[in-house]
Amino acid sequence: MNLAYAKRIGVFPGRAGVFLFALLCAMIGLSLQASAGAMLEAHDYKMAGDATRMRIVLNFDQEPEPKWFLLRGPHRLVIDLPETKFSIDAKDLKARGLVKSVRYGQLGEGESRLILTSKGPFTVEKLDVLENENSPGYRLVADIVAGSERQFEEALSVQSQTTGSTETTPKADRISQAVARANKRFTIVIDPGHGGIDGGAEGLNGTVEKSITLAFALELRAKLGESGNYDVYMTREKDDFLRLDERVRIARQHEADLFISIHADTIRLKGIRGATVYTVSDRASDAEAQALADRENLSDQLAGIKIEDENQEVADILIELIKRETHGFSMNFARSLLSELSDTIGLINNPHRYAGFRVLRAPDVPSVLLELGYLSNPEDEEQLRDANWRGKAAQSIADAVASFAAAKMATGG
Repeated sequence: MNLAYAKRIGVFPGRAGVFLFALLCAMIGLSLQASAGAMLEAHDYKMAGDATRMRIVLNFDQEPEPKWFLLRGPHRLVIDLPETKFSIDAKDLKARGLVKSVRYGQLGEGESRLILTSKGPFTVEKLDVLENENSPGYRLVADIVAGSERQFEEALSVQSQTTGSTETTPKADRISQAVARANKRFTIVIDPGHGGIDGGAEGLNGTVEKSITLAFALELRAKLGESGNYDVYMTREKDDFLRLDERVRIARQHEADLFISIHADTIRLKGIRGATVYTVSDRASDAEAQALADRENLSDQLAGIKIEDENQEVADILIELIKRETHGFSMNFARSLLSELSDTIGLINNPHRYAGFRVLRAPDVPSVLLELGYLSNPEDEEQLRDANWRGKAAQSIADAVASFAAAKMATGG
């Protein structure tokens, strides 16, 4: 219906009629525009996980069609969307776990973007759009996992070949990266327990666990470096606090072939002394092992960080990801380590024990927790403060590492 025709048939007489007719046309136009494709609305943004694995969930009133890609410098996951109205609570965007920051906004006419910046390299395990089962709408679910720089660069390389992203990797670099793992040296990450606000145990004569573990870790790094056969990293090199999951992330970031967490705890029975080697297990070998795991796993809480029980699904995934092969390697190194230590320093009875230590849960890194001795025992405390004793213990560990590395590299592990 045009204006001349409306006047001719007398539908809209006079100025008021002309105004009403224009208003009706505008309403019809808006209605047609809305039906052609209403703007998406994103709401209820959630993140769950830790520094090794994160799940990101964003709900939509309609089904979105996202496109995602990676960027480096810093490591980012970019998710492009059709024009979207973001109704997100700012407190839900607070940095946590593997995610350092979250930004979103309009990219241009008809386009919006969500950017997640990570604390380090990562891999995208999954990015899906799912229809909500119990409420209207859809949800975007992204799972990202801490990885190494090599893995991130490989993903960028694949991306550049499949999507034509502007973030490309030169072909020569891609070729060198493809053989990088084959030429990679055996890599060890040493984890001095505790640190910063978390001092750990304290001995009868005032020795603080965080200081002993750092001093010993530095000696062990120097001893391992003498051979020139390994790449050796530490989770901390000074009196810094690190979350337990951050320690695991560092091991994965370096694609560690072995992770050794160093501790010197106390125990209620003052007469017990000697070194102990722990591997991870969902069921503790004994009550003392369980008690130790409980104390170590409380490290984050003791430092004032709230441990939320929102993470059961992620925790279940982490437990499932402790691969049988990795666990086997951990057991092999534990046995080799005990064999070497038994010749140089004292061991407790049943020195190989196990419990659910969070710091040993890297799914693809053989890991052990070494209790050098007990600060609750005066003789052990004196030994732990003795540089000569620490030197002998470090040499025994280095010998165990050499045997384990040779066997693992020979089998291509």
